[in-house]
Amino acid sequence: MGCDGGTIPKRHELVKGPKKVEKVDKNAELAARWKYCALSQEKLRRPIVACGLGRLYNKDAVIEYLLDKSAERPNAEVVAHIRGIKDIKELNLTDNPEWEGDTTNAKGDRYEDIHCGMFICPVVGLEMNGKHRFCYLQTCGCVFSDRALKEVKTEICHKCGDPFQDDDIIVLNGTKEEVERLREKMEEKRAKSKTKKSKKSKAAQTVSTPSESKGYTSSPKVDAAGTSSLQNGSERSHSDVVEPSASSSSSTSTKSSTSATKRSIQDMGEKSEAFKSLFTTHSSAKRTKEQTSNWVTHTPYHF
Repeated sequence: MGCDGGTIPKRHELVKGPKKVEKVDKNAELAARWKYCALSQEKLRRPIVACGLGRLYNKDAVIEYLLDKSAERPNAEVVAHIRGIKDIKELNLTDNPEWEGDTTNAKGDRYEDIHCGMFICPVVGLEMNGKHRFCYLQTCGCVFSDRALKEVKTEICHKCGDPFQDDDIIVLNGTKEEVERLREKMEEKRAKSKTKKSKKSKAAQTVSTPSESKGYTSSPKVDAAGTSSLQNGSERSHSDVVEPSASSSSSTSTKSSTSATKRSIQDMGEKSEAFKSLFTTHSSAKRTKEQTSNWVTHTPYHF
C-alpha cells in the first residue's frame, strides 16, 4: 500500500530509529536562572532576595511559602533549606541603564537581546546575565562581579562601605560543586548557632538556680525559729517584745525625719522675709481698710 505513482521512499521514512534526546539551550537556561524566580518561575522584580545557596527569588514568593508550607508548589524542593526570613538576604542591586524592559518589544518587530541583563556590577560594569560570575555579601546584600572583588581587594564594601570577610561572599547561581560547598558552610553555621543557644540556656539556668537555693535556705530558718519558739515559751515572748520595739523604733525614726523637715522649713520662714511674702498670711498681702469694701462678698487679690 502506498508508494504509488513512482514515489521512492527513503530509509528514515520507513525505519523508525531511537528518539533523539532533547537538549536544553544553554543560553535560554542561563537567561531563566538570572531573570526568573527559582520558586515561582515568575520574572524577577524588586525586592529580590537570595538564599545561602546563591539562588534568586522574589521576596513575596518566599514569604508566601513561609506562611503556608503545606501548599503544593512545583519547585518546593528548591526552598526546602529556607526555614525563616533570617535564611534569606535582600539584595542591593545596580540597575543597567541599557535595560529597556519588556514593554519595548511588545509588537515583536524588533530584535530582543536575551543576554542583556537587568543589573550590572557597580565597579566594573559587567552585565549580570550568566556569562560572568557574580557574588553578593551577606553583611549588606550588595552584589558585585567576581572580577571586581579580585581586582580591587579590600575588606570594605565598594558600594556601602560596610566591612566584610571572605566567608561573607556567596556566589550567585553557582555550579553544583559550589552549591555543595555553600550547603556545607550553611550547615556549619547552623550547628554553631545551636551550640551558642545551648550555652546561653545553660548560663541562664545556672543564674536562676542560685537564687532559688537562697530562697529555700532562708525559709527553713524561719521554720526553725518558729519551732524553737514553740519549744521555749520564754524565748518566744522575748522575741515578741523585741519585734514591737523594732517596729516602734522604725516609726519614731520616720516621725523624727518628717519633723526635722518641718522644722527646717519653719526655720527658713523665720529667717527669710522673702519666703514669708510668698503666702497670703504675710502683712504685705493684707489689704488696708481703704482697699476693702463692705459690699464685696469675695476677697480678690488683684489689687
